[in-house]
Amino acid sequence: MRLGSPPRRLSPASGRLLGAAALLLSVALGRATAQEATPPLHPVPFDAVELEDRFWSPRLATQRAVLVPFALDKTEPAVAYLRATAEHRAGHTPADLPRPHRYVCSDLYKVLEGAAYLLATAPDPALERRIDAIADLIARAQGDDGYLYCAHLLGHGSAEHMMGDGPYRYVLHSHELYNVGHLYEAAVAYHRATGKRNLLDAALKNARHVARAFFEGDPAYNDGTPIRQAPGHEEIELALVRLAEEAHDPDLLAAARSFLEIRGVTHVPSGEGVMSPRYAQQHAPVAQQREPAGHAVRAAYLYTAMADVDAAYGTDDYTAALDAIWSDLVDTRMHLTGGLGATHGIEGFGAPYELPNADTYNETCAAVGNVLWNLRMFRLHREARYLDVAEIALLNGALAGVALSGDRFFYVNPLEADGHTAFNHGRPERSPWFGTACCPTNLARLLPQVPGMLFAHDGDQNLWVTMYAGSRTRVTLGDVPIELAQRTGYPLDGRIELTVSPAERRRFALRLRIPTWNGDRSFLPGALYQRDSPRPAGFTLEVDGARIAEPRLEQGFVVVDRSWTPDSHVVLELAMPVQAERADPRVEADRGRVAFTRGPLVLCAEEVDNGVDTTRLLVPDPEDAAAEALAEHLQVEFGAEPRARHKSLRVTLPAAVQPLGGETSTHALKLVPYYLWNNRGTGSMTVWLPTDAALLPKPGDGLHQPGVVAVRASHTFAQDDVKAIADGRLPKSSADTSLPRWTSWPERGKAQTVELDLDGPRTLRSLGLWFYDDRGGVQRPVEWSLETRLDGGDWQPFELYVTDAYDKELDQFNVVHPAAPCRCDALRIRIVPRAEACVGLLEAELAFEDG
Repeated sequence: MRLGSPPRRLSPASGRLLGAAALLLSVALGRATAQEATPPLHPVPFDAVELEDRFWSPRLATQRAVLVPFALDKTEPAVAYLRATAEHRAGHTPADLPRPHRYVCSDLYKVLEGAAYLLATAPDPALERRIDAIADLIARAQGDDGYLYCAHLLGHGSAEHMMGDGPYRYVLHSHELYNVGHLYEAAVAYHRATGKRNLLDAALKNARHVARAFFEGDPAYNDGTPIRQAPGHEEIELALVRLAEEAHDPDLLAAARSFLEIRGVTHVPSGEGVMSPRYAQQHAPVAQQREPAGHAVRAAYLYTAMADVDAAYGTDDYTAALDAIWSDLVDTRMHLTGGLGATHGIEGFGAPYELPNADTYNETCAAVGNVLWNLRMFRLHREARYLDVAEIALLNGALAGVALSGDRFFYVNPLEADGHTAFNHGRPERSPWFGTACCPTNLARLLPQVPGMLFAHDGDQNLWVTMYAGSRTRVTLGDVPIELAQRTGYPLDGRIELTVSPAERRRFALRLRIPTWNGDRSFLPGALYQRDSPRPAGFTLEVDGARIAEPRLEQGFVVVDRSWTPDSHVVLELAMPVQAERADPRVEADRGRVAFTRGPLVLCAEEVDNGVDTTRLLVPDPEDAAAEALAEHLQVEFGAEPRARHKSLRVTLPAAVQPLGGETSTHALKLVPYYLWNNRGTGSMTVWLPTDAALLPKPGDGLHQPGVVAVRASHTFAQDDVKAIADGRLPKSSADTSLPRWTSWPERGKAQTVELDLDGPRTLRSLGLWFYDDRGGVQRPVEWSLETRLDGGDWQPFELYVTDAYDKELDQFNVVHPAAPCRCDALRIRIVPRAEACVGLLEAELAFEDG
């Protein structure tokens, strides 16, 4: 299908913006226009900061030694896809082409970006050679005009695969522009790290092609009519800003702005689920949007781009929208961990106060997006509250996404887990990889950027310390170089020592962030969370040994404005008592519950520490007299993190435990930082602990698959049991023989069906299958598919969510989700075995939107 009729006429304002190429691009992102009175703010880049830190340094060492090499190996299918495309363009089409894939190359590009950040801080000739080889493949795979999308260049992309029947014919879901956006970011990072232009030239060639095809017209695309349709997955918008800055190309900045201006204007999809206008933030022009909507990762990337474009042009075209969306988010839709996108199905924002715990989504990529967006919001407004959100999302929502080992990942981040429900795309624990691998690859590129989040300056009179970590850097204010060093055990310790050493006496304002959590009202900005019986917090400040009795606070920063001399010494002490947090009562999932925090860290109870199912734990209500005992007996300990080289935190406080059907007894509740959970084996975990025994699980809850009343199969081996498919028992592996199972033995090579009847009409959220494979007569299938039925009608094909596939992985659930709400009262699973084998299932796991 060709991209439809000519787009609607844009508003006069939109037309003005589309012609903005005449504006000169600032050399640095966020540079002010000559008319502005306020000097621009310059974050100190990551490669200008040296970490000397016990918290982040070991993680970056793991990043270098494990995560990035591991992720590069895992993204080899993308390299093979590019190689096949390059060979095809050279006239040597491989006999066996890789299967069509919409976004596998984006994962590779993200890992290349992360690798480039590591190269900027320490040379690695072998890694650099590997990147150069991939850059050569990209250049050879790329079309002569700059087009880059393997499926269409190979000629096997199709509407059936949600790619459209040709280039740019289905940008709503093809991911063509999403992929190249990540290439742009990798290219900028690699150019800055090495000075090499190989990736940069490929990125620029593509970006100029995209700008031409979408906003000027190219005879080879859309019959020469400018395409002018915003992509379904944002990324290219913010990436164009970065590429424009690196190349000093105002036309690319204008293209970024144009993509923002046409969203919700020239094309508005219709439908439900992934075809809803809100799913990809196309329900209104972006400047008119006032609440977070749709897929959370796409939204965060959009809001980041809006902030970037306003900063680059020195305008406030999107500020009102961004401010309203941000306020709505922190007041009604953000988890305590900084996680975004609480609802399954669209992986996005639900209604205000819809923040479930065990049943939440909170994609790791959304936490990454929350970090990036809030860093940009700080650059626009210079208010500490945006950094507070970025920090909480980084230390809790994002950091939990990767194991301490660096090779296991969360895609989904619940605030409660029972130890057996496979919440993480088929597993009840971190996974070594995913079919859609955006989360581990996003972590590969985010964590090396942490040093670039610590300092900022305006080149003249102000120097900000935006986040705290042991580090040193050098900046120049006016023409005076200034060395700045932090010594701290943050985030486990609130003492920050700074040495400020200008090359000569120089007056300027040093601005140190005082986080929201350091007050007595709330852990986060906004009205969503409040503290119960807060313990004394606050901060103290010393400069060259003298206590500042009445420190000056501006926009969330304590300001020390003085004439500085070499080796000036500043000590900021941020009190870090353990605090009890309470959610707004409109958050149904958190009523009658409290969570505990210390400093910027959310704490959780984990089964491995407590020896009991954490969903059975009960804590004193902080508003009751028992809270005095809680505070009096609370213990804070520091010890070695499991499998890491630095200290961690454990908090112990009085609580109670009530086993199923048993009596309540006292219990020494142990809490650890949320980012650490699931590093010591699979088990239960709870953030929001009940203060009311009525909230504890009842006997019989969760013993079997919910809603399933009957299971049938086309054939069942006499020694097996078809009911095992829905008995609620979690296998240890696909070869687990300790559990009942269903197999089709001895019907080798014969297709099978399995039907599940439900207890009534339900809205299906997901189905996961755990295949049995004895590496002999019963093996994982060649393929499988799902059909649903309602009210005795015909079986209907199940329409997969845009990033899902009928995977056949072993040792995990293979999970599929519907593309739109799916109402049914029966499911039929079709399974095709290998020619020489039968098929088997150990468990099917179902989840429903209606309980």
